[in-house]
Amino acid sequence: MPKTAPLQPSSTGGFLHLDSLAGLLREWLPRQRWFAGKDRPVTDLRLLSMTELFPGCLHVLIHAAHAGSHAPHTGVPAPGGTPPAGGDCYQLLLGFQEHLSPRLGRALIGRAESGPMAGLTVYDALQDPRSAHLLLERMRHSGTLGPLLFDSDPTVPIPSGLAPRLLDAEQSNTSLVYGDSFILKVFRRIQPGINPDLEVPVALAQQGCRRVPAPVAWFRTMRPQEATLGVLQPFLPDAADGWTLALQALARGEDFTAEAHALGEATADVHLALAAAFPASGHAENARMADAMTERLDAAAHQVKALRPYVPGLRAAFGALVGCDPGPPAQRIHGDLHLGQVLHAGREWFVIDFEGEPSRPLAERRSTHSPVRDIAGMLRSFDYAARQRRPWRPEWARRCREAYCAGYAGRAGWDPRKKHALLRAYETDRAVYEVLYEARHRPAWLPVPMAAIERLAVRGD
Repeated sequence: MPKTAPLQPSSTGGFLHLDSLAGLLREWLPRQRWFAGKDRPVTDLRLLSMTELFPGCLHVLIHAAHAGSHAPHTGVPAPGGTPPAGGDCYQLLLGFQEHLSPRLGRALIGRAESGPMAGLTVYDALQDPRSAHLLLERMRHSGTLGPLLFDSDPTVPIPSGLAPRLLDAEQSNTSLVYGDSFILKVFRRIQPGINPDLEVPVALAQQGCRRVPAPVAWFRTMRPQEATLGVLQPFLPDAADGWTLALQALARGEDFTAEAHALGEATADVHLALAAAFPASGHAENARMADAMTERLDAAAHQVKALRPYVPGLRAAFGALVGCDPGPPAQRIHGDLHLGQVLHAGREWFVIDFEGEPSRPLAERRSTHSPVRDIAGMLRSFDYAARQRRPWRPEWARRCREAYCAGYAGRAGWDPRKKHALLRAYETDRAVYEVLYEARHRPAWLPVPMAAIERLAVRGD
């Protein structure tokens, strides 16, 4: 069995492994899709945990402080120490070879020039089929490895020898598919506590909900604090995500209302199972929610000039929450529901990715919210899809929205369309989030949420 990699203190108070790699990682980390501080240079790296998974591959948890995060330099904490304030913790699997194969060119991090790694090429081991294969082999059996704990569902055998492939999709984590049988999501940005993408599917499986693929194996760390690191679930090889299906329907000029209606039913099924798996009482406090939404609006308007003319109308949408029907009770929800988070396989819709918005604190993502928040996210997604075609077809989105809400109402026993003030407020809050995201990451897409902002602020539809 692999052993924990030795960590020898250096004369500067850091660790020799980190001294060898810090310069390379400072340059490499900000270029990764999953790195949260892209606009801020890495000012400080601190090792939190390092374990040899197998020869030539280290599992690393590292804390990266960014310019503006105000994290004072106090040296590298020993494994088991508390992460410093400010910045983020990231999970890395680092491979080391004398000479890197050309097929791993995209995985290259750099060549270590000093320390015990001097002369070795460092690369992202998750992009290496050999390392990906060995990681699955480690997950096939429950056990511990230093601070790492590996668990699995004993009723679901995981065959050996499944060929891995890296999913080349735009996402905030790294996903590997094994033999079209399983998919492993490796979380990159790590926060203390159980990740909802493990907690929720396990709980829903216990409820008998078949809308969500149940985890078959997972791994976590106990150092420096307990946190979920990765989850293995069944892979649906013949599935297509809702976003792709919607765009295909638009391209062919076809209706999508039947699919939207069935998707509304699936969403309601998941919400009902969530309410049973995580019993909660009481409604969301509308006044407090309106204040939080207004605060997010003001912060976004401060950063995105185009949003400012619509602020009064948007504030009115949030203000209408006060005193209105609170709607259904607060409960655990998906948290980031849209067409890219649902899969259609056979005749059924499946819901995936319960991690929520990775930029939000884990405690918030695990807290209760109105299910209207998920519904609003999906309604906004129909609008996004409709605007991918020219000319824009607003009637296509409108029909999908109506069908989705009708499907939801038929299963849930209450109709989102009859909670007008609540639905408008959550749609507005989602659109404000989209404006800020697009302005930061995809400026060419900014007109999409801005069109919704104009509609919600001016007409209040």
